[in-house]
Amino acid sequence: MKTIVSEKGQVTIPKALRERLGLGPGQILDFRERKGRLIAEKLPAQDTVSSVYGILELGRGTDSAMRELRGGSDPQ
Repeated sequence: MKTIVSEKGQVTIPKALRERLGLGPGQILDFRERKGRLIAEKLPAQDTVSSVYGILELGRGTDSAMRELRGGSDPQ
């Protein structure tokens, strides 16, 4: 299967190959060069929770935050 690189460096992956590899809109590919060849690897989808895990900085421990969320007081 052949395709042409556009002026912007874009290529269209042929439909038969997309279907065979399970590539759909939003799929993330990792590109690298190996011995003069372009290698594209399909990366696993990341679930929603994993994508935001660890981004919230509370400035206190989990127990304290959970007490507050549950409406209890937090002894300091």
